[in-house]
Amino acid sequence: MEASLVGRLEAAVSRLEALGAGAHPSAVPRGLADHEAAQDPAILAFDDLVADAVGRVSAAAGKIGAEVAEVTNVLEKAFSVGKDLLVRTKQTQPTAEAMAVFMAPLNEIVMEANALAEGTRSNHANHLKAAAGSLAALAWIGYTGKGCGMLLPIAHVEESWQMAEFYSNKVLVEYKNKDPDHVEWAKALKELYVPNLRDYVKRFYPLGPVWQPPGSGTTIKAPSAPSPPSASLFSSSATSSQPKPGMSAVFAEISSGKPVTQGLRKVTDDMKSKNRTDRTGVVATEGKQSRNVSAPTSTKGPAPAKFELQMGRKWVVEHHIGNKGLTIEDCDTKQSVYVFGCKDSVLQVKGKVNNITMDKCTKLGVLFKGVVAAFEVVNCNSVEVQCEGSVPTISIDNTSGCQLYLSNESLEASITTAKSSEVNALVPDVNSEGDWTEHPLPQQYIHAFKEGQFTTLPVSHSGA
Repeated sequence: MEASLVGRLEAAVSRLEALGAGAHPSAVPRGLADHEAAQDPAILAFDDLVADAVGRVSAAAGKIGAEVAEVTNVLEKAFSVGKDLLVRTKQTQPTAEAMAVFMAPLNEIVMEANALAEGTRSNHANHLKAAAGSLAALAWIGYTGKGCGMLLPIAHVEESWQMAEFYSNKVLVEYKNKDPDHVEWAKALKELYVPNLRDYVKRFYPLGPVWQPPGSGTTIKAPSAPSPPSASLFSSSATSSQPKPGMSAVFAEISSGKPVTQGLRKVTDDMKSKNRTDRTGVVATEGKQSRNVSAPTSTKGPAPAKFELQMGRKWVVEHHIGNKGLTIEDCDTKQSVYVFGCKDSVLQVKGKVNNITMDKCTKLGVLFKGVVAAFEVVNCNSVEVQCEGSVPTISIDNTSGCQLYLSNESLEASITTAKSSEVNALVPDVNSEGDWTEHPLPQQYIHAFKEGQFTTLPVSHSGA
């Protein structure tokens, strides 16, 4: 009886000391939270997920070493932080101010991974970008309800992996016949998220974590000083882009896979040209004060970036450089997409549209759900296109270097090429799930006059 009373008093004192010192924002002593977590089936299952799925990624990274092992170590830390956040959700009230503080540890890990991946010229650049981009999937932990500005947890995990898979597929293609260790790492990374993390969320948190009810216990409050780091995913950027308050800003930035200084912004209804009073419909991505300036007699400056929906029918994406977070979400089959003059960027079209055209683009990647009519590539260099759904026609004209990733639904697509070189079509490997089989499309032909007419056949090269 006496020992029990002493224990209760010690717990109360610990709680008061933590609250008085402004310590770690938890409504209960950490020891008690850890004790409850040790008996929580969801937390135990998360431990199993880390030991098994994350463990396979780490084992494969250990065989490769170098930067791959380093970024995988960051991934391990992210999942460790993820577990800690899940333990604390029941002691957290999901206010906008509190959530920025709550998710800050995960934000720091994401920024660390992005620092490794951005601007690197490493031979393992695709590994780094795949691992760093995949961490956005962990943001599902901060889902607080329909008004938080993100998809339901299961859909969020799947969608976040799709962007990371763009780079993971490059690893599979590059090392398929060169080094099985790299292939093993890429496959393990995919399996970590799909199906493992997705199925875990589906089983335990399909509607998100359980948060502390309003008015009960202690609410997390953001400290008055110091403020969150300026490069945090939860802070506003230095550009004219103004993020939405609350969780919309938090997870829109995390999902971008870029530092917040990129100042990416989403096209909202009031930004579309059909709703603009000035009829321009231009969304300035670089914080331009005004477009009504007198044209200089000569200039070598870059053209202004453009991301707009014109007259409700045509999406125009122009002159974006180094922007890996271009996303078109609110689209339908009556709309078209025109991409011009973009370089070293990635565009994701999340809905099915009528047609998509890439014109004068370099090192641009386009990931799209499907098109009704055609996908066209014109005057481009070193571009990559991945179709997740169906596409009747693909046209490639005057292009040097084009990688086409076709889904099972798009294998019957009609592909037309003209004045183009280094065009490769990659299709799912029927013998190995997750692998791709590469098929180079002919760029040389033999024309022969026979029986009163010319016949044309592609040049076939034989080798040992």
